Amino acid sequence: MEPASAGIERVLIDSMRRAPNGEAPLLAWPLVCGNAVARRTRAAAFTQGVLRIEVPDAGWRAELQALAGKYLAALNRYSRQAVKRIEFVTAEEVESRADPVAVRPAFSKHA
Repeated sequence: MEPASAGIERVLIDSMRRAPNGEAPLLAWPLVCGNAVARRTRAAAFTQGVLRIEVPDAGWRAELQALAGKYLAALNRYSRQAVKRIEFVTAEEVESRADPVAVRPAFSKHA
């Protein structure tokens, strides 16, 4: 008999993989980061393999960047669209920058 958690995870993975294009990584973020982080962050956008996560401040960005590899691996288990990189940005950075490429990526699978 398999543990209930394995069955639940299989159901979640199947559900996420059925999500419309571009939505699975956004929906999966709260699952992979956990409740405490999900309450303080927001999956803002997913384009061209980059998941942008809004964080409260630079301290949170630094903490989450240290965990980016773990989050990236988990996101790719849940999503059929490959997440190549996670960018953690503060609300101030989102508002102040004119060039959407200006924020450095937190983690890249190919780096």
